[in-house]
Amino acid sequence: MSKNSKAKKNSSTTWQYSNALESVDHISISPIYNLYIGGKFVKPLTKKYFNSINPANEKKLAEIALAGKSDVNKAVLAARSAYDNVWCRMDSAERGKYIYRIARLIQEKSRELAIIESLDGGKPIRESRDIDIPLAAAHFFYYAGWADKLDYVFPGRKTSSIGVAGQIIPWNFPLLMAAWKIAPALASGNTVVLKPAESTPLTALKLAEIIQESDLPPGVVNIITGDGTTGELLVNNTKVDKIAFTGSTEVGKIIIKSLAGSKKKYSLELGGKAANIICEDASIDQAVEGIINSIFFNQGHVCCAGSRLYVQESISNQIISKLKNRMDHLILGDPLDKNTDIGAINSNAQLKKIKMYLDLGKNEGGIIYQSKHSIPKKGYWCAPTLFTDISQSHRIVQEEIFGPVLAIQTFRTIDEVIAKANNTPYGLSGGVWTDKGSKIFQISKEIRAGVIWANTFNIFDPTSPFGGYKESGIGREGGLEGISPYVNFINRT
Repeated sequence: MSKNSKAKKNSSTTWQYSNALESVDHISISPIYNLYIGGKFVKPLTKKYFNSINPANEKKLAEIALAGKSDVNKAVLAARSAYDNVWCRMDSAERGKYIYRIARLIQEKSRELAIIESLDGGKPIRESRDIDIPLAAAHFFYYAGWADKLDYVFPGRKTSSIGVAGQIIPWNFPLLMAAWKIAPALASGNTVVLKPAESTPLTALKLAEIIQESDLPPGVVNIITGDGTTGELLVNNTKVDKIAFTGSTEVGKIIIKSLAGSKKKYSLELGGKAANIICEDASIDQAVEGIINSIFFNQGHVCCAGSRLYVQESISNQIISKLKNRMDHLILGDPLDKNTDIGAINSNAQLKKIKMYLDLGKNEGGIIYQSKHSIPKKGYWCAPTLFTDISQSHRIVQEEIFGPVLAIQTFRTIDEVIAKANNTPYGLSGGVWTDKGSKIFQISKEIRAGVIWANTFNIFDPTSPFGGYKESGIGREGGLEGISPYVNFINRT
């Protein structure tokens, strides 16, 4: 074994691993990306472009087309033509074959897609490679199987496709969110206009290349890039029949107001402030690792991140001590390094928001602890952070931060922690750690959230529905329930 390949041990007895960088030699990123409309890449009528930036080093990755009103109209008309003339008329089994082909191509190109996802979004390659891309392919595989079985999804009810679906996705899971939206829409017989997030458009555009390679009929899927104005134009386009949005609660409320009085269907997957509950009879080390996984490995860039931690009082000191020790041993650095646990924050704007909440937490009297990491000089970075000595009224407890920030409180009884967990405008997800099945059933039944994990966290499967209550959204994605937002129901005669 060479000297460079050996793990080195420093004076504090912590092992430091040699770099294990993922090679980028085999990936292809074009210097300029245009809009994907009608089966072709076309220049924007606005003649405007913006830069996609690598958040780990602030270097430009590519120039991205900025779609304006005429571009949005063009994409919607292409989707409408494809729907009326091809897709809704096609045999459902044939539609399934196209979706299956897309899934296979995602699998074949998974290594390239994972690297581009990490370059564009800042998340560790382990997460992109082992979670995001495989799940994206799995969703296309899953819905390909349902394409010719829609008569069996909803017993006693007949369905029909809606038409053109306008879909807007966030930056935290760019390709996976695209799969969540596109796959059930296509399986249900709809055509799509997708707008990816401004800061992470690259894997959606690589998906456009895959769709083109799959020979999907032109116009069935159109991918247009741009900023918030582009998304607003898509929402308000009168020829769009359905809006699917994943993003902030604030934007979701604006969308609901803009659609009021229209005949458009909509589904919204919005913000969250998940409660992660550790009871005194839980497996302590398993719970600690689950907390680290739920809030720090993904930089807190998950709407269902367990950002509120409730620990039973008798074990709180032990949990907090173990958490701090574990945080200090996480590896923060290059997202393409296979050793990296903590990648970069997605954008400078998001980093500023996180820092604002850190200042708020301190100003409101919370005690802050940040892991002992050296922060790279270039890029957007935030060390894992936790707050103690806080209450339900603190803004860092009530508001979604979308960063690696954990707010910790204690509880004595199960009734107390249920009341605290429900004391939030959100209701997307939650978790419970206990050795007692009765506690799992009681807590999962009484917490008002769409998904509750037991002795685990952030586990997803295409067969399982996901979505929230209250200000966390309307509708479900994934599973059979993920088909219903994309169909009209017709009573059987």
